[in-house]
Amino acid sequence: MASIPISVLGVATLFAVVVATEPIARRVNLPLSITLVIVGAILGFSIDIGNSVLSTSLTISSEAFLYLFLPVLLFETAIDIDVRRLLADIGPILLLAVVAVLGSTVVVGFALAATSTYGLLACLLLAAIISTTDPVAVVALFKDLSVPHRLSLLVEGESLFNDAAAIALFSVLMTMLTSGSGDWSDAVWAFLRGFSGGLLVGFVLAFLATHLLAHLPGKRTAEVTVTVTVAYLAFVIGELAFQVSGVVAVVSAALVFSYDGRTRVSPETWSFLVRIWKQLGYWASSLIFLLAALRIPDLLSGAGLADILMLGVLVLSALAARGMVLFGLMPLMSAVGMAQKVESGLRLVILWGGLRGAISLALAMAVLEHPAVPPEIKRLVSTLVTAFVLFTLFVNGLTLRPLIRALNIDRLSSVDRILRGRAIAHSLSTVRHRLDAAADQYRIDSIVRQNLTEDYTRRLQEAEVSFELDNELSAEQRLRVALVAAARREQVLHLQHYRERIVSGRIVRNLVAQAYHLEDGARSDGRHGYELASRRELAFPLEFRLSIEVYRWFGLEVWLAGALADRLETLLVGRATTHTLLRFAEERIPEMLGPETAKLLLEVLEKRREAIEDTLSALRLQYGDFAEKMQVRYLERAALRIEHAEYLRLFNEAVISREVLRGLLGDLSARWRSVNRRPSLDLRLSAMALLVNVPLFQNLETSVLEAIAAVLKPRFALPGEKVIRKGEKGQEMYFVASGALEVALPGQIQRLGSGDFFGELALLTQSPRSADVTALGFCELLVMTADDFASLLTRNSELNTHVTETAKVRLARG
Repeated sequence: MASIPISVLGVATLFAVVVATEPIARRVNLPLSITLVIVGAILGFSIDIGNSVLSTSLTISSEAFLYLFLPVLLFETAIDIDVRRLLADIGPILLLAVVAVLGSTVVVGFALAATSTYGLLACLLLAAIISTTDPVAVVALFKDLSVPHRLSLLVEGESLFNDAAAIALFSVLMTMLTSGSGDWSDAVWAFLRGFSGGLLVGFVLAFLATHLLAHLPGKRTAEVTVTVTVAYLAFVIGELAFQVSGVVAVVSAALVFSYDGRTRVSPETWSFLVRIWKQLGYWASSLIFLLAALRIPDLLSGAGLADILMLGVLVLSALAARGMVLFGLMPLMSAVGMAQKVESGLRLVILWGGLRGAISLALAMAVLEHPAVPPEIKRLVSTLVTAFVLFTLFVNGLTLRPLIRALNIDRLSSVDRILRGRAIAHSLSTVRHRLDAAADQYRIDSIVRQNLTEDYTRRLQEAEVSFELDNELSAEQRLRVALVAAARREQVLHLQHYRERIVSGRIVRNLVAQAYHLEDGARSDGRHGYELASRRELAFPLEFRLSIEVYRWFGLEVWLAGALADRLETLLVGRATTHTLLRFAEERIPEMLGPETAKLLLEVLEKRREAIEDTLSALRLQYGDFAEKMQVRYLERAALRIEHAEYLRLFNEAVISREVLRGLLGDLSARWRSVNRRPSLDLRLSAMALLVNVPLFQNLETSVLEAIAAVLKPRFALPGEKVIRKGEKGQEMYFVASGALEVALPGQIQRLGSGDFFGELALLTQSPRSADVTALGFCELLVMTADDFASLLTRNSELNTHVTETAKVRLARG
């Protein structure tokens, strides 16, 4: 029983050491993780020499490392990652993570095997262990230096998938080493199975958990508990139940939560959840560095001169392998369009910033503790891995800051420097003008007031002069700055809509992603980039096109109806946001960047607003009832938000009691649930429902209509879609139930609308299509095959006469 108090004392002591190390790290200007390694190593030697009673409580096994700390470290890193931006760089990240791990393992393993007497399998195992990068120290350094967000994202994303790939590979090689199996095909299959299986396990668990959150509204502590449960369940179930990579499962689950979970809880709850995970991550990362460092004396015992030579081979081969990927494969991927370009400076920092840490030490301890591993391999792995980790932390880690500064990567971009300068000037101007009111409020003497006012006037003049000297910008450059500011403002507005419960989380997630693309486009290519991104936001995404194909092949309308409703709602919110941005351009940009820049920004935003309006009109023309219901819903939500604020005001002013407030808010909550349910969108795509809109069939008897409906297949066409292409063989004809299409005849353009039909000429004459037919808007069509067309004309003489006469007229025109 005495071991329990001692263990508690040991943990408390470690936390005290972590807290005491914080001011030391700040004083010596080192990352906390590196300082903890130094302190932990010193403690490790002290405990080893002094044989302290705390030594047993401060010792932890590799299995405890992996099962206690790894889920927390991985989930905390991934939970706050911007998944959409991560996906934009998924090519370089997977290249760094998976390909680089495999490449590094092969290059380092063969280099060690060629320069030592150890077997290839042992050298490959060692190489896999040192392939796990640790982002804790380097990302902390990035935050101190304000490096570009993309660099931090690349390093964090790489570390997540890198650890997953490296640990999965380590497990395969460890099994081969301890079991004596040398079948490499089985090893490859085991690696692929572990990696893909982990992705699936994590996705399924997170998918179920995010839907569980919908049943825990407002229960913050329960919602946090769900995420902690998923992190550990993903790891344990993946490892023990399915024998797949638990690390991959945790990463997959965390990314699903980051992508979908944040819009299934309120913004306040999400912020609370992220703060809790940051705290858990701080505890886990601090303890794991300290505990791993305590084992350094054991791991380095028996090191000799030969190990120093092998360490040199290890360092050089690891850098070479990583460099081949960064400066060989990555530019090649960018050249063929498989990934965004990563600047050479960023690649150099990523190369040198591949620090190794506690996870590598934990894997080395797993080798050291395994009874089936030969003693000489245990010594090799423990010594070289520890030495390599220390080398990367104290050589790479301590020189990374000067490298970043030498490459000017920590400097603000030109856009951000301009905005910073204008922000300083604007703030100083505002302070100067409000000083008199503050002085009156606090009864400040006139002399003091005058001196302070003069000081702010002088600083404002210096800021203006500095801004003009540093930022002699062209109109195009000023517009770029304004467009970036507008895109950032748009992100804030969308999140504000979500906080105020005006828009659902799913719609806001898409809108914020679009605003990110607008910002990236403006930063990289100014007006052209912004306008290109704004056109892309109006295009039909892959998910929408898939819903069209599912409908065409299987007749399922539900997915298509949901995609159309999402599009219409997105356009409605986008239109409202663009109107707000127009006011932002009129009111804020002139004082920041001048009236000419404001005028240009208004021109760009007005053009975008018109494009959104035109796209929205095409949908409203087809689904006006749904659009009207959605606008009513938005107004109802705004009314409920105002009502909620008014109840709180009355309570804060002691007009109503807490009991009255509780009753009012309960009633309000029920009404919120009602208005949050989006009205259904009825596509009315059944053949019989569409037939009544075609004048050609309206005078036919019901039995005839039912027979015709049985052979007609509804089809939904998107704006700009080519329904018929010139020169192709005619197999079908079309009736227009609703919408408008354009026929491109030689020398003329013909418009078709509701009630018209087309495509019959190719069936009657057995000749190729004579023109392109393009949908101008959303169109609901009825499609009839050639055989059914011939049978229909045979059975109905009146219809035959009408179609034949129309065909003659069209042939004469052609």
